[in-house]
Amino acid sequence: MSGDKEILEAALFASGEPLDIGRLKNLVKEKNVGELLRQLAQEYIARDSAIEIKDMDGRFIMQVKPEFAQKVRSIAPKELRSPVLRTLAMVAYHQPITVAELVDRRGPATYDHVRELEESGFVSAVRQGRTRLLATTPRFAEYFNLESGDPEAIKRKIIELAREQKMGLDKWLGKQGIGVSPMYESLMELCGIAEYDLINPYTPSKEEHDRIQELGVLVISKAYKERVGKIFEGRIIEIQAITFEDLINSINILAEYGSKRKVKESIQYISELKDDYSQKANFITAKVMPQTDLVSRMINEMGLGISGDGVKIAPDYGRSSEGKEIGGGADILIPTHKNAQMDVLKRICQRYDTVIEGLKKGKKQGF
Repeated sequence: MSGDKEILEAALFASGEPLDIGRLKNLVKEKNVGELLRQLAQEYIARDSAIEIKDMDGRFIMQVKPEFAQKVRSIAPKELRSPVLRTLAMVAYHQPITVAELVDRRGPATYDHVRELEESGFVSAVRQGRTRLLATTPRFAEYFNLESGDPEAIKRKIIELAREQKMGLDKWLGKQGIGVSPMYESLMELCGIAEYDLINPYTPSKEEHDRIQELGVLVISKAYKERVGKIFEGRIIEIQAITFEDLINSINILAEYGSKRKVKESIQYISELKDDYSQKANFITAKVMPQTDLVSRMINEMGLGISGDGVKIAPDYGRSSEGKEIGGGADILIPTHKNAQMDVLKRICQRYDTVIEGLKKGKKQGF
């Protein structure tokens, strides 16, 4: 016997997933791999085995027969989801590590990950003050086919896993891995954050959805957390940049990921800009009537007077998310979305300039 059939049998057993003939051909000398696989499948049928080999449109898999699958489901090994695997990797690499530290790095979904890992027997926990100290169990070594649970062997395995996923170790363990939408890319520069992924977390493509799962942090606009939280289990940071004060607060929130020097410089510069625009607004006597909360917050920061019969100011997006018409009959329209600058700081300045120039122009036109 050539042994080719046995090699194919071992490959199907070890894989646990469908393999195409092209991939299997690389393992054996026999050219007619399809015929060998059909013979192997017939042998399992002949011995009335609980295991079967199925041809799935040219891809072959070894699996438990349906009538037995339900009976053994409770003891079958469970595949770890990518976010849970990364949480396990962090425990393994940094062990012992507290739950509090783990949650701080990986986000609130980590509580569920730890519960799942404890139930699966991958990690154990001992009480330490008000939190718990986590470490891997012998099950970790068994799952990844390690000869021992030696900490150095485990670290080598984590490095190997990171390389398999073509990601840097720091990023794979959640130390970095920040995702941000294009509208807030310039905010990364203001914070001194050099490494980040530019991504659309609101309506992601299939490729973007997969990339999101590899991130540790997502920076999103305020009010989108519920939507994004359905596809992302890491840390979600909500920010907004309607006013200069908003931008300063957002930079402070992201400061832990950036450069202290750059954060300090940016906040100082933005504070000076804020004062400059307040000075410009001091010379405007016209009263205004904001049509939305967005406009109200800008007007308050600028210190302009408000009146029920003042100059109407509204965003230019036409309708609110509830479908309500906004901006109809407004005297001044604030640029948003497609009409606004991509640079976050320039975007705020553009909106403030629109208000100031609009009021100056309106004074000449009699409103």
